[in-house]
This record gives sequence, structure tokens and C-alpha cells, in this order.
Amino acid sequence: MKLINLLCLALSFLSFTALYGQNKPDYANRIDSLIRNKSPRPFNGVVLITQHGQDKYSKAYGFENIKTRHPLQMDDQFEIMSNTKQITSVLVLKEVEKGKINLHSPIKKYLPNLTQPWADSVTVHQLLNHTHGIVDTEKPLLFKPGSDFKYGNLSNILLGKIIENTSKKSYTQLANALFKQLKMKNTFCYSKTNRRNLVSGHINKDNVLTVVQDPFINDENLPADGVITTAKDLSIWDSLLHNGKILNPKTYALMTSASAMSQHDVFGKEKMGYGYNIRIVKDNGIEYLGHTGLGDGFASLNIYIPAYDMSVIVLENQMSEESNLYYYFETLIKNIVLQSLHKK
Repeated sequence: MKLINLLCLALSFLSFTALYGQNKPDYANRIDSLIRNKSPRPFNGVVLITQHGQDKYSKAYGFENIKTRHPLQMDDQFEIMSNTKQITSVLVLKEVEKGKINLHSPIKKYLPNLTQPWADSVTVHQLLNHTHGIVDTEKPLLFKPGSDFKYGNLSNILLGKIIENTSKKSYTQLANALFKQLKMKNTFCYSKTNRRNLVSGHINKDNVLTVVQDPFINDENLPADGVITTAKDLSIWDSLLHNGKILNPKTYALMTSASAMSQHDVFGKEKMGYGYNIRIVKDNGIEYLGHTGLGDGFASLNIYIPAYDMSVIVLENQMSEESNLYYYFETLIKNIVLQSLHKK
């Protein structure tokens, strides 16, 4: 009888092990091994991969602050830098849906204080996809609007002013109201007086981390870089945005259609599609949407893969001084997940 019980126990254990092995994503062990690697630089951040609203991989690794050495937690808040721009695009498109903004109107209509002659030719659409040619509000254009692409913060600073003028509310009011509506409880616009659970940013020089003391975010550049959030809240954003819960189908299609072309090393050596502050990328037949963010001692990657209803989110509270290492782990984690999907 004891032998039978032992055999049953062994079979149960083997069944559980087999089931767990089947349920555990095949990319998990590879990502675990990667983020434990200290070369060419250490990983310090969180990784969250979700599919159909369920967490498939969730890991925090490193410290909130290198001085206190308090371990990072999955619900810690990070500066997402240029991933903020996607949120600004949505706020603009919500004003479009209300009839307050016409995407193809000159920006002079919404920013009457602009004095340069190009204000009568550059459109809101061109601010959203970085084909405007503006390098400074007091200087001539770099190129004819719509003829080329040059990425930068200025377009989103101007977009922030446009939606403030059309809504009669501040950018912070608009963004925070949207986060509340979407139940993104741990997301907010940066404020020096309200940091909540925001972790410290670090500069990495020769694998020595130094805390960034004075964040450069201010009221003016909030629409370009100023949103604070968690990996979980970003996955909520992805799910709602890409499943038709924030924008209507027409404006969502405008946002996620390639209206410009741009190259970024994280996404490949060739030019890929660019929409309204979002990249449209194809990798061996798999299309995904996403963006990066960098600055203030932070780096972020947020991509969404529509065919699999999957988000891959990497948030780090460190920024390497070496440009080739800015997104070292972000790129490799993305590649590991895509390689796993290619096998299916």
C-alpha cells in the first residue's frame, strides 16, 4: 500500500511539473539568465510581459536607489520619458474626436502667438509624426513640412500647448483625468512636490551608478517626457488603447498607421513606419507597435504585438553614458520574445 501511495505521489509530482513546464513561457529562462548577466552592464529595472490581460513574466531586479540599496518592486514608479509622447497623441486625438482640433489645420490656428511664417503651413498632423521641420520657434524650418522626418521634444511641447488652448485645462489636468478614467491608479504627471513611489534615476559610468539629483522635467516639457507610471499600468494602457477602449476606430487607425518613415537601432537597421508618436515595425512577419524612452537616468521600452494581444514592457532606472548600451537589455528582451513567437 505504501508503495502504491508513493507511486501516486510521484505521478502527481511529475504531472504538476509537466503542466508547469507547459505553462511557463519558453522565453522566461532566457530572460532570467540575461538580466542576471553583469556584462557589458548590469540590468536595473523591471520586466513585465502580459498576454490577454494575464501576466506571463514579471520580474524586478536591482535597486530603487543605489545608495539605500532598497530592492526594486514591481509596483514601483518610473519616469518613462518619450513613451509619454504616445499619451500626448491620445489627448490630441480625443480633442479631434470632440471637433476641437483639425489635424490638417495650420498650427497658427491653435497657437496664435507663434510669429514665424511657417506657423501658417505646419499642421497638427505634422507635429504628431515629426515631419514638421521645426528646430526652434524663433528660427526657419529645417525642411519643407511633410518632406522629411526629424524626431524631437519640441513638437510635443507644442502639442501640449495646443490641447491646453482648446480644452482650457492644463496638460496635467487632462492627463491625470484620463489616467483616473482608465483606472491607471499608479500613473501621474511628474511634480516636484508629489513623487509618490517614483524611484531614483541613475547614470551608469563604467558600471558605477550615480543617482540623478535634479530631474529635468518641468511644466513645459511634460507632454514630451513627464509621465510617471508602473509596468502594470502601462500594460493596462496597451490593452485599452489597442483594443478600442480609448479612441474610436478612425482616430486609432490614424495614430497607428505609418505616415512617416524612421530608423531606430532598437527596432532594426532599416527605416520602419512611424505614426503619431508610435513606431510600426515588422519583424519576420510579426507586426508590433511601440516606442522607447530615455533620459533623467531612466530607459524604457513598451511594445504591443496585436496578433498575440501581448505587451512587452521594460523599465530601467539607469541610463548608460555609452550610447551603444542605452537599450542593451530592452533590445535583447524584445528579441527573445519575438524569437519565441517565430517558433510557433
